[in-house]
Amino acid sequence: MRCPNCNSKDIGKIGSHQYYCWGCFIELTVNGDKMSVFQVEEDGTLSSLDDLFFEEEIPQIHAN
Repeated sequence: MRCPNCNSKDIGKIGSHQYYCWGCFIELTVNGDKMSVFQVEEDGTLSSLDDLFFEEEIPQIHAN
């Protein structure tokens, strides 16, 4: 597995389906084929980064 943020392979398992990237210090949760990405805050809480990594593509409109 590679980190979706920094492409590092330095990933450690911290729990059931939970991983930590030592390259960029984010936490990953894998549930089946779905991955969620979190930033670990100073107080230990997690902030979701899914909107940065897994946005649906916006259809492009081409002008004539």
